[in-house]
Amino acid sequence: MPCGGDAPPACGLATGWAVYALSDSQRHTPLRYTERGQPTGREAATAARILVIDDDPKLLDMVRRALVYEGFDVQTATSGAQGLQMAQDAVPDVLILDWMIPDLDGLAICRRVRESADVPILMLTARDAVEDRVTGLEAGADDYLVKPFALEELVARIRALLRRHRHEAAAMQPNEVLRHGDLVLDSAAREVRRAGQLITLSTTEFELLRLFMLNPRRVLPRELIMERVWGYDFDGESNVLEVYVGYLRRKLEQGGRSRLIHTVRGVGYVLREDAES
Repeated sequence: MPCGGDAPPACGLATGWAVYALSDSQRHTPLRYTERGQPTGREAATAARILVIDDDPKLLDMVRRALVYEGFDVQTATSGAQGLQMAQDAVPDVLILDWMIPDLDGLAICRRVRESADVPILMLTARDAVEDRVTGLEAGADDYLVKPFALEELVARIRALLRRHRHEAAAMQPNEVLRHGDLVLDSAAREVRRAGQLITLSTTEFELLRLFMLNPRRVLPRELIMERVWGYDFDGESNVLEVYVGYLRRKLEQGGRSRLIHTVRGVGYVLREDAES
């Protein structure tokens, strides 16, 4: 498929600060397209709806064309206010938003969407400092991708978010209540309490804690946690798991309560009452 129109870039597209490219396998994805580049038949009927919010029109167009080529149903917005309205009018299957949007930034959008919808959110940001990533995750994002990024990785992360979200919906027991000491997780109510006190968690924090509570006193390898919670094989340099464990620890240990999630060096993490037990 040639470059231009709704076709993906064959050899990469310069955006001013990075070059993005699709692999040969992506350029030969066996989907059928209409003249507008949308998938037809069964692919169209099952296409996940993606909303992308970014004020960079070149980046937005490139991402839209690449995702359409991958079979997704894509909508875009160039302002935060427009994107928030679109997300509230019709909740997408995945929301992708840039942090630095002038009129209403990604953090504000993330928080507003989280008030009413349990939608996977992927944050795009040029900020790569740990504290910035923590801020994004704290606002309710499920994942983040630092610019510049490869389109191949963006697509992989979107698919991972979709797999995880669908798996959670299918696997969740309607009346599941998990207990560990004074910690209680209610899956139906999406609530967590410790010693009776309600603890507010993001979607990803909730799922991470649920995984630990389904496997008390069992050491969970880092790779297993990443696959079960994020559904994506992150590279060894990613610290997203460490960030989320830190989040959970701070929330669960408020008021001087004892630590429940312990690090097993070189392996992963374990949920238990104390480090020695």
